[in-house]
Amino acid sequence: MISTSDTQLAMSCLAANSTQHTEQKGRRAVAKKEPGKIERIAADLRTKIETGKYPPGGKLPSVSELQAAEGIAFQTARDVFRVLERDGLVVTRQGKGSFVTPFIGKITRDGTGRYQPAARSEGGARGAFEAELNRLGLVYKRTPTEIGRARPPREVAAAFELHHSAKAIYRSRAMKAGRDAADSDEGFVVQLATSWFPIDIAGGTAIEEQDTGPGGSKNRLADLGFAQRRVQESIEVRFPTSEEAAALSIPDDRQVYELVHHASTAEGRVVEVAVHVMPANIWRFSYTWELDAD
Repeated sequence: MISTSDTQLAMSCLAANSTQHTEQKGRRAVAKKEPGKIERIAADLRTKIETGKYPPGGKLPSVSELQAAEGIAFQTARDVFRVLERDGLVVTRQGKGSFVTPFIGKITRDGTGRYQPAARSEGGARGAFEAELNRLGLVYKRTPTEIGRARPPREVAAAFELHHSAKAIYRSRAMKAGRDAADSDEGFVVQLATSWFPIDIAGGTAIEEQDTGPGGSKNRLADLGFAQRRVQESIEVRFPTSEEAAALSIPDDRQVYELVHHASTAEGRVVEVAVHVMPANIWRFSYTWELDAD
């Protein structure tokens, strides 16, 4: 038999639980109306970057410093930097900390105009990438290009119609951007690129030299009678390999774009295949096409 006191106790517990649940709902409702800690702190840092307190290329507080200054959890502090990285304002270099990008925003890659001869050599640039940086007021911080001959990946060999054991020329480089041309340590790697060329075309030419001259390898191919008239590119988003993450100084959980570039002559021969790996948080792609009239 259930006593009156038992019934009263049960009703009291139910009432207390109901009150507690209502209070929790109220607190949640209030929290939704207030900016979250991550967004609030990120907005504060964004303002300091945009007003110049933290200049382009400047070092930001470490995760531990931000955690202590704001009285937040370590993971919350990390998430603040992730928000700023996503917006293209900050880059994190493993073992060195977080820095303001040398530019505010993202690097725009003009997929339709960048390969025009005038654009590639604008201002004496050695290719489309350097010309793009120059337009942003940035400097291409040249690093040594690895040049050699090797068996290319299967997809490259197929594009060149090579036997699986045949070799091709490659040019592999970590492409670095900065603001101070005199300071070799300033700036950071913004993409990795490996370009492949058929040996029967490019062997023994400037394409196998460190400096390919104004306009880069595409202009040298044109000089050799293999001007590029058709470009096909495919882009996918993926996570970097451990080697790519180390070369780009990014955590291996940051997504990258992989852009594969095929360039052909008017006769349809593929004369270059390039693979670019680019951090997704600092690059934007732009394309413009003229359409036929109805």
